[in-house]
Amino acid sequence: MKLIYVASPLAGNADKNIQKALRYCSFVASCGEVPLAPHTIFTRFLDDTDKEQRRCGIKMGFALLAKCEELWVFGSTISTGMKSEITIAKAKNIPIRYFTEYCEEVL
Repeated sequence: MKLIYVASPLAGNADKNIQKALRYCSFVASCGEVPLAPHTIFTRFLDDTDKEQRRCGIKMGFALLAKCEELWVFGSTISTGMKSEITIAKAKNIPIRYFTEYCEEVL
């Protein structure tokens, strides 16, 4: 089993986007991999609307990304945070896969 970092938007409609991220995690698990979506975890104890807490959450997410074997990017909207995750994954030679909101791989 690979540890997969799940990247998807949070801002905008956080509650709806967290529900989508949980669906993406379920998809990753159904593929036989271990999903990790930090924004579904950190929002339990960090306030994403507070600049300092958001920075802390992003920094912790980057630390976790470095431990993952792949980055899976979901949805057609690539947020600023997701762009940073993609940049870090590329710099660390972490393979990246792209999926639609409906979990169909974009080749």
